[in-house]
Amino acid sequence: MEHVTEMLEPYADKVQEAVTKLTALQGFGAAVLTVGLIALAWFILTKPIKLLFKLITNTVLGFISLAVINYLGSFIGVSIGVNWINALIVGILGVPGVAVLFLVRWLMMV
Repeated sequence: MEHVTEMLEPYADKVQEAVTKLTALQGFGAAVLTVGLIALAWFILTKPIKLLFKLITNTVLGFISLAVINYLGSFIGVSIGVNWINALIVGILGVPGVAVLFLVRWLMMV
């Protein structure tokens, strides 16, 4: 065993230097991995929150548009029920959602 130690002694400095570089590289790799995982978690979690916020905003706007349509439609005898389901339909589909609600209302009257 002593013979092996004597043979490797000239390379001890190079081995120590390589270990130091590897340790620094591992620390850098861990930092990059940590930042990458945080960024991935951020993108995964913010997309559903943005989608939910957009859906809620569109539903509220749909609710308001239904109320306005009912107010203006009362002058010509046209009305659509103002409820959360209709507001959600208008919120998701937009103007075509209003057309769908009018079509369903018309089909139910016929």
